[in-house]
Amino acid sequence: MKKATKQEIKEIHQLFIDKYSDAVTELKYKNIYELVIAVILSAQCTDKRVNLITPALFKKYPNPKSLAVADIDDVKLLINSCSFFNNKAKNIVEMAKKVVEVYGGEIPLNEKELMTLGGVGQKTANVVMIEYTGANLMAVDTHVFRVSHRLGLSNDKTATATEATLVKKFKHNLNALHQGMVLFGRYICKAKNPKCDECFLTSYCKTKESFKA
Repeated sequence: MKKATKQEIKEIHQLFIDKYSDAVTELKYKNIYELVIAVILSAQCTDKRVNLITPALFKKYPNPKSLAVADIDDVKLLINSCSFFNNKAKNIVEMAKKVVEVYGGEIPLNEKELMTLGGVGQKTANVVMIEYTGANLMAVDTHVFRVSHRLGLSNDKTATATEATLVKKFKHNLNALHQGMVLFGRYICKAKNPKCDECFLTSYCKTKESFKA
């Protein structure tokens, strides 16, 4: 697959910033505690589904202290329409326990510390930091992975490697770029039947092939 040139990379970057400079996550949350949980639940699950699940969960367990002592079966019941709900229930309870025991009940605002929490890997930590603090970080989900490959920005085999490539190539405004690429991939540059007639990047497209992270 043909790679994007330096000039194309520069132009693609600017077009994303121009179109998505005000973009934010579609996950619904009121504070960083709710955001962390929503992002954990969103792994291999749609934001729409997560937004249907979380109101009841947050009502019953409104903070780390309450979730840390939650009955695991009750948490599973509340999120059982979410993919991999068994593991996710365990992870968010473990996350809450560590937040209470190690961080005094406050979610740490640092990606490295976030990654010590249950269910929080590099992608989740970066997504939280991008959304909540506007940090100049990149996170690669299936949408960003697909868009990056279709535009010739990366030919990496993994999400982690793709993230490193995008950070190296773009350097600045990574938060807005991430948010834009997620929305672009979700609604326009879809895995199946991409809406090429609505695309503002058709002249930069290298392939319509689907890629899975």
